Amino acid sequence: MIKQNQQFLNAILVLTDVVIILFALLTAFYIRFKTTIFGPIGGYLGFGSYFIFTLFAVIPVYLLFFYFFGLYKPFRNQKSIFSEATSIIKANLMSFMVLVAFLFLINQPDFSRILLFLLGIFGIIYGIIERALIRAMLRLIRSKDHNLKHILVVGDNDLAFTFIKKIKAKKYLGYSVRGLLGRKEHLGQEIEGTRFVGTFNDLEPILTKHNFDRVVIAISLEYFPKLTELVDICENAGIKAEILPDYYKYLPAKPSVDMIDDLPIINIRYVPLDDTFNKFLKVVEDILISIIAIIITSPIMLLTAIAIKIESPGPIIFKQERIGYKRKPFIMYKFRSMKVQSEKDEETGWTTPNDSRKTKVGDFIRKTSIDELPQFFNVLKGDMSVVGPRPERPYFVDKFRKEIPKYMVKHQVRPGLTGWAQIHGCRGNTSINKRIQYDIEYVENWHFGLDVLILFKTVFKSNKNAY
Repeated sequence: MIKQNQQFLNAILVLTDVVIILFALLTAFYIRFKTTIFGPIGGYLGFGSYFIFTLFAVIPVYLLFFYFFGLYKPFRNQKSIFSEATSIIKANLMSFMVLVAFLFLINQPDFSRILLFLLGIFGIIYGIIERALIRAMLRLIRSKDHNLKHILVVGDNDLAFTFIKKIKAKKYLGYSVRGLLGRKEHLGQEIEGTRFVGTFNDLEPILTKHNFDRVVIAISLEYFPKLTELVDICENAGIKAEILPDYYKYLPAKPSVDMIDDLPIINIRYVPLDDTFNKFLKVVEDILISIIAIIITSPIMLLTAIAIKIESPGPIIFKQERIGYKRKPFIMYKFRSMKVQSEKDEETGWTTPNDSRKTKVGDFIRKTSIDELPQFFNVLKGDMSVVGPRPERPYFVDKFRKEIPKYMVKHQVRPGLTGWAQIHGCRGNTSINKRIQYDIEYVENWHFGLDVLILFKTVFKSNKNAY
């Protein structure tokens, strides 16, 4: 029944995706050929030509990439709307590239690439709205105890009880824990409203008498020799057995699993930017934003350079060694905001709110973050990203790595001009521990939407700790 429900939901999703693509086509066609936003219109192919191409080329390619990027997996298994939005962006981007290449191969110069680009943009917007509405609908249905999967939990330890609490707290996921198995002394007891219905030895008869969709085995390490027997019982009953490992508490972060041949390797920290496509998306984002930012801010940078040169002797650009991606040092650029110092002071000195070393121009450009603008060239060189943890000097990296747990985790991604910590006010003389917590959150939870949010808040939210 559950499988049939999922197949029905997938069929609905495919149909709505087709409607969304066609609606995106209509919008793109209207904007491209019924307005002059993209310049003079001139002669163009009729809507019928675009409609036929969409039916026989665009829709199949889009649906294929939607499937490839996991957009037809059960919503119970989707991480968040932001994760799904990232997948929608990836699918649309890949579809656009494939379709443009296809048009080139079949030598079709009259087909508007601008329309195809607009179709992708509106496909992303409408697709995200569509999935958000479906999620909201499913949450409402499941909050009323419909469309639920029933779970039997095998375990009577804190791990099992924590799992039940999480399921109870997140009812919208569509799971219902209908029973617990444990030791004899727990029979008849209830945990979070879930009753112990038997012992570990009762698994086979209970699965025979009752219908469960999933069995979650959450046993402690001392019972692991019994694990194979429990899994065999579940499989003989035709029910999926899933293991919640007791050793998860020893891992410092969300683990992920890789395979080397047929051997599973557990990564103790999941880093989304280790994924090849995510890396590609991040590089494209960095290059585009940096080029646009350099063009827009070039007058400001020119005026700043002149002001620095007039006010005090010394170089316009301040260069300093920082530690970046994978602990590799690089030279970071800034507009010079202080009087020329000795090399030792530059390595170990820490800026204070009323620092006498700052020039008048320097005080202004630091408060407005204009001094950071040359770092867009660091981004183009590949030393930095637009968004990421702020890089630090070697002296302080050596100091903090000994004093602050997990400090070096931030170096698993490229450093940035702005970051998750900075928009939370962690800049200047603020807690390094708090800053690292935000940096690790960013490293482990990166997605394209998070970068957009950080950039938006960086532009429109002032930071009183900038000096």
